[in-house]
Amino acid sequence: MARDNHHKNRQSFGKRKRPRIEEPVSAGGVVYRKGDGEIQTVLCGRDNPVRWSLAKGTPDPGETMEQTALREVREETGLEVEIEEPIQSIDYWFADRESDVRYHKTVHFYLMNTVGGDTNLHDPEFDVVQWFACDEALQTLAYTNEADVLRKALELISQRERGV
Repeated sequence: MARDNHHKNRQSFGKRKRPRIEEPVSAGGVVYRKGDGEIQTVLCGRDNPVRWSLAKGTPDPGETMEQTALREVREETGLEVEIEEPIQSIDYWFADRESDVRYHKTVHFYLMNTVGGDTNLHDPEFDVVQWFACDEALQTLAYTNEADVLRKALELISQRERGV
């Protein structure tokens, strides 16, 4: 009898429903400027909990990744920007256990420079948008993969300055 119960338990365990997987995509940028002889970048922050990140967001229907990156950076930072070149794409997993969904998200980042605007004009999604010296920004970013994107952006900027 115990053997039959064990067999039943194994069967029901094997039939456990797997979470649905979705693969959202977004785009954003590393915005930089040269100020006081150093390169600075802009970060978007939330106050509670304190968390700093790069500007990024989800495409509107029909938008290319580049158009999404330009729009999201403009909305979230208040800055008018232009794309210089792609930096890299990152991906990561997160879950919504209530709706039993796992997400495998990809974010495409672009190197951008400012052509106008003002960080005081950022949308309400963030509490504060601020310029940081890149060394400080690397220590301040909440997510390691975004710090890696910033490091890669700094390499690209350095290569541009050296004419590589």
